[in-house]
Amino acid sequence: MTPTDAPVTPAPGRIRGSWWRIRLDPGQRRWLARDGLLAVAAVVVEAVLVGTAPPGVAPWGWPGTAFWSVLSAAPIALRRLAPWTAVMLAVPIFVASVLADAQPVTVGATFVLLTYTTAALLPLRQAALAAGALWGPALAVALVEPPPPDFTEPSPAYLVFTQVLLALVCFFVGRTVHARRATILALEERARVAEENQRSLADQAVADERRRIARELHDVVAHHVSVMGVLATGARRVLSRDPAATDGALGTIEETSRTTLRELRRLLDVLRTDAEPAAELSPQPGLAGIEALVEQVREAGLPVTLRVDGTPGPLDPGVALTVFRIVQEALTNTLKHAGAATAQVRLSFGVYWLIVEVADTGRGPAPESGRLGHGLVGMRERMALYGGTLRTGPRPGGGYRVYAKMPMEQLGAPINKGAA
Repeated sequence: MTPTDAPVTPAPGRIRGSWWRIRLDPGQRRWLARDGLLAVAAVVVEAVLVGTAPPGVAPWGWPGTAFWSVLSAAPIALRRLAPWTAVMLAVPIFVASVLADAQPVTVGATFVLLTYTTAALLPLRQAALAAGALWGPALAVALVEPPPPDFTEPSPAYLVFTQVLLALVCFFVGRTVHARRATILALEERARVAEENQRSLADQAVADERRRIARELHDVVAHHVSVMGVLATGARRVLSRDPAATDGALGTIEETSRTTLRELRRLLDVLRTDAEPAAELSPQPGLAGIEALVEQVREAGLPVTLRVDGTPGPLDPGVALTVFRIVQEALTNTLKHAGAATAQVRLSFGVYWLIVEVADTGRGPAPESGRLGHGLVGMRERMALYGGTLRTGPRPGGGYRVYAKMPMEQLGAPINKGAA
């Protein structure tokens, strides 16, 4: 009942596989080896006791005594690997030894160790049931023993008292160990949860600080951009009258633009999370990449047509990237969910509106309790950034449609009154 007798986990081990093909993990092998040595030690102790006892104490002789001793100690080897199996083996072995009038000393050691082990490993009801199954036959044997003719041998009442006392001591020691392990596990779980909460609070604090820094850098960048705009307007107005003043304003714009670019890089570094990779040096795709994207989707097996209404004017790179991402996400969803279908991509460059529409004839994504996927959420966020709207859903005639609409005056493109 030393601390080394206890397994690492409070739950009893389980033998995986059939009895003829036992597979044990390294921990279970260690348990089996240590408990096997403990069973051998019990047999050795009985051999020493029998060897030093007066003649006639071992009526079965050395072979019979060794047989019953090894047989009675065998359940000890399984006490942590399979507690219930050990109990079910120990009881019939004890009954057989009583019927054979052998009663080896290892029976007592087996009962003591199994009572402690089951109390330390199993829940309370199972532990009490195992203790009753072990000591019930022993108490019955003690009760049916005839009274001794003299006082040289203990009486049945004394045997019952000592066995009950021994069983209770072993049982409560095991329950104390069980409660201590449960307390340790609860403390470890509490420490783990506290550590996770501390880490979460630290991450939240870092995120809050990054947002604060981002807001400050945004204000700095906005100020620099406003200064450049004012200086550019003044330089354009005095260009013909005062070239020197214009040159000074352009120099200030040059220096301010470099400062703004550095602050923007810092802003992006602040906003980028640790899980995000660094930005690639290759240019981001725009309107020119939509044709290549449509061709790539065709090669993947989805018939797609591209239709462009109006003349694409100069757009900010961010707007062109937003249009490309919307088309890319919509076609990706079509490939995933539409099944056997066709798709059409329409780009409409009007006087006041830029319209992006991707429609297909498939079955559309399966409904998931109204929950939006990350792709749709990302498209809506991009549209909201440029003052646009996004509508998605089934089409009246069947299929699915993604419809995005952005105002041209907020896209950095001049409004051409003569456009269609």
